[in-house]
Amino acid sequence: MAIGIDKRGFIAGLGATALAWPFAIQAQQPAMPMVAVIGGGTANTAARLVAAFRKGLNEPGYVEGQDVTVEYHWLEGHYDRLPALMIDLLHRQVAVIATPASNVASLAAKAATATVPIVFGVGEDPVRLGLVASLARPGGNATGINAFSQEVTAKRLRLLIDSVPKAVRIAVLVNPANASAAENVLREVREAATIMGLQIQIFEATTIGEIDAAFASLARERPDALFVGGDSFFNSRAVQFAILTAANKIPATYSQRDYVVAGGLMSYGSDYAETFHQVGVYTGRILKGARPSDLPVLQSTKFEFFINLQTARTLGIEVPPAVLSIADEVVE
Repeated sequence: MAIGIDKRGFIAGLGATALAWPFAIQAQQPAMPMVAVIGGGTANTAARLVAAFRKGLNEPGYVEGQDVTVEYHWLEGHYDRLPALMIDLLHRQVAVIATPASNVASLAAKAATATVPIVFGVGEDPVRLGLVASLARPGGNATGINAFSQEVTAKRLRLLIDSVPKAVRIAVLVNPANASAAENVLREVREAATIMGLQIQIFEATTIGEIDAAFASLARERPDALFVGGDSFFNSRAVQFAILTAANKIPATYSQRDYVVAGGLMSYGSDYAETFHQVGVYTGRILKGARPSDLPVLQSTKFEFFINLQTARTLGIEVPPAVLSIADEVVE
């Protein structure tokens, strides 16, 4: 099944547009260096992530508002805003572009500039994405952290099935606007489902309204469980997902703890806040004079498993003791 936008066409168009900016009148160099932080979610759900980025930025000695200006750009799932945003940032001589939790924003930044430092946080192999030459020696203007959000797909699916043993028909919801992440999730889920003997049905959503529409379809299809693909816009809609899964009485698994806190059943993955923190540290080091090509790509080593036991009871699910025993946190 073809999903998402034409990533090659999108990036090629962005690169062609970006080439035009040096010929415009350039803005005066700002008194303080400016850092742009770009996320795919929404501002009203990003407080914990912003605090983590600021903490990381402080470690090399930078304080926002005192010796560095930080602009936060939250796309709210509108990834089509990226080309114009990149042109504006380059025109205003941004010092560092930080994309702590967005494959799409990271690729857009890389396509837009080969000179401005980029500090990314991505959920899959940055070498395969074309962001760096290698993990140890990035070799260009980009470095960052690989959170392995997509590589843990099979483990997340297994934990869902271990918690809901009768589940056979699994719905998978992805954001086609986040093409590389969606494609990777679907590939990994299909491979794992074949081994586990599961049936997979794919659903897509790119907006708040389309998430509602996807759940309307789920209500008609009645799958046994739901696997929500990792996406920063989806992450910002944790409360919406919790309400919809409760209303439809469907057990669901997610990539981030925030869903479980909001009332979702379970999550498994790395901590987004830690990704923002590490991106902040690298941003500060680059402002100090370090070159991205000399900063090896970091890799997440800690993955967390959370279960909301109250939600499980509401859904009539008795989570096996063996599953509960390996949870990092059980929400009562």
